[in-house]
Amino acid sequence: MTQTSTFRQQALGRLSVCLVEPSAMQSKIIIAELAAAGVADVRHVQTGAEALESLRRAPAELLISALYLPDMSGTDLVTAMRGDPTLEKTGFILVSSETRPQALEPVRQSGICAILPKPFSREQLQHALDNSLELLEGDATLNSQVEAEHLRVLLVDDSPSARRFMRRVLENLGITRFVEAENGREAAAILVETQVDLVVTDYNMPEMDGEALVRHIRSKGWQQSVPILMVTSEHNEARLAAVENAGVSGICDKPFEPEVVKALLWNMLGK
Repeated sequence: MTQTSTFRQQALGRLSVCLVEPSAMQSKIIIAELAAAGVADVRHVQTGAEALESLRRAPAELLISALYLPDMSGTDLVTAMRGDPTLEKTGFILVSSETRPQALEPVRQSGICAILPKPFSREQLQHALDNSLELLEGDATLNSQVEAEHLRVLLVDDSPSARRFMRRVLENLGITRFVEAENGREAAAILVETQVDLVVTDYNMPEMDGEALVRHIRSKGWQQSVPILMVTSEHNEARLAAVENAGVSGICDKPFEPEVVKALLWNMLGK
């Protein structure tokens, strides 16, 4: 076992998890899979209200929830958590057989570690847990490639929760200087007067979407060469191709995976 693997197993052994699953059978399966991955500290509740009460009474580092609960949806649950200062930094993994974009988009926008299918494989669970550890424990190794603490990053997303989540991931990589905008039009106005080293933007936004913002940056103003990272749950190939043609530097799926972001930033900025 490598040193990295040893550290990861030790971190999983320390991880505290709250599982929200109304089905007794499903909860037993998930708890057994977590144990096989090295996670032993798991408490189980059946409703969203019980989860919130449990977390406020005894915080957990990570919450794993089904999408459909007896009293609320997983989306309602993560939204309540993100609105509570004591719970907003708790990691969140959704487990669901749901595939409809309109059902999953709100939870993607809220800032989560991963979405697991139901049923999921051990490899998929391990990947989700690794993403969660990256978010919870941080990794400032970006400084080995660039002086991350000196970078100024413009975050553009109409969801405050999504911006907070992106900021947290980037802060874990050693970045400390941020400017924020709610849409492309606001971002374009900021870029007129503020120099930035990186733009991280959503695709779907009011006023001016991500593609229009990329085209604006690449064709107008004085920061045409700034690296642009697109973070999106968009999977339409034609739209993504249009974004690439507009001049985006990298595209990252939502949820915003720390390892993927780190690799993209190394490619864009480490040179």
